[in-house]
Amino acid sequence: MAWHDVMEAPALRAQPSPLESARFGRSVERLTVSAGAGASFDAVREAVLGSAAEVVVLRYPAERIDWFAGLTGLGRTALFADSLVYWRLPAGRGRAPDPSPGLVPAPTADTAAVERLVADIFAAYGSHYLANPLFDADAALAGYQEWALRSAAEGRCLTLRDGGPGGSRLLALATLEEAATRTEILLAGVVSDCQGRGLYAHLLKAVEDRTLARGATEVVISTQGHNTRVQRAWARYGFEPVQTLLTAHLVRSSLLPERE
Repeated sequence: MAWHDVMEAPALRAQPSPLESARFGRSVERLTVSAGAGASFDAVREAVLGSAAEVVVLRYPAERIDWFAGLTGLGRTALFADSLVYWRLPAGRGRAPDPSPGLVPAPTADTAAVERLVADIFAAYGSHYLANPLFDADAALAGYQEWALRSAAEGRCLTLRDGGPGGSRLLALATLEEAATRTEILLAGVVSDCQGRGLYAHLLKAVEDRTLARGATEVVISTQGHNTRVQRAWARYGFEPVQTLLTAHLVRSSLLPERE
């Protein structure tokens, strides 16, 4: 979810999600309360009660601890779907690894390669979709592939390639959203059989270098709250946590399977 929607949007934001609706075969609406919105629970209640969507994906600041109990009384089933944790790095202050001549950062628009990398890197990623029995895990992964392909088509997909003798394999990928002063990393990871070798820090450095080269001043990134492994990597590199949003799926109860 975009940094602006989470940190800066001045009001509660409700919008249909046609891509998710088509992907999962259920009408989906996104409802987001940013850290700076100052929205009340009454506004959230009104938006949920007025929604015709089968699933409302709600995100709101984690400090609104009392809200979830209220969500259970809105005529829908409220499914807790983890949290999103946002981190930030002032560009130029990263604790970059020592240079590795065998690693070559480069953009790519190779759609087959992007699909293959995302399928491998995010096959076991515990996204918020998995909290909802109406949403298929394979369709969720396909959604990440589509998301990455849009970035690649716009020249915002960065890879690390094995540049050693005889090497040409793509080892890591980061897809980006680039604003005037900020780079947001949307998806990032190292292929499964190369994880644990320090490559991820080199990927972060490639993103930071690209950010500095175009005159931007910060890099931001987010992940599910349970994904502590990657958050440790961000902390080692110099990122700092900024904001946490809770995620809830508000589902029309008649659509869910009966519990025995």
